[in-house]
Amino acid sequence: MVELATTPLPVRERILESAYELFSTRGIRDVGVDEVIQRAGVAKATLYRHFPSKNALTLAFLEQREERWTYGWVAAEARLRGATPEEQLLAIFDAFDDWFRQDGFEACSFINVLLEMGNGHPAGNASVRYLANIRAFVQSLADEAGLRETEAFAHSWHILMKGSIVAASEGDTEAAKRAQKMGRLLIEQYR
Repeated sequence: MVELATTPLPVRERILESAYELFSTRGIRDVGVDEVIQRAGVAKATLYRHFPSKNALTLAFLEQREERWTYGWVAAEARLRGATPEEQLLAIFDAFDDWFRQDGFEACSFINVLLEMGNGHPAGNASVRYLANIRAFVQSLADEAGLRETEAFAHSWHILMKGSIVAASEGDTEAAKRAQKMGRLLIEQYR
């Protein structure tokens, strides 16, 4: 058996990956810089050379979360699971259903950070922008589906998405399926 050598991540990515794992599961305030430093195996000066503050590290985490979660997972799964724009909208909740049933379900970092930090904090404000990007994706699917008043539709659909995440956080493993049923009615209303 041939063993492949694994190339260690560059320092900045190693720090960000460590922060990603910690912040996405425990939140921002519960994780100290020293814990990120320890997990990443770097010196404090090294962390601060790449991220001048915990806020800068938090903002980088949120940016990475958008790439991985919004575009790399929600949008990708919707497109993969649905053949038409309407099916893709509904497929968001099929993907959510799988996510909600995973061990270690960590909810939505954007919602968590917004609630934890408030919208007046730079990280909370960034979370508001990233949530708007998710809503824009929903609106683009609604546009493709030929629905009416797609901005209003996207706001309502996004409430279903966020509400199902909160319900799943409370332990409702059927939250995505419930939201999907309501989503079908919402599509009919805007058709």
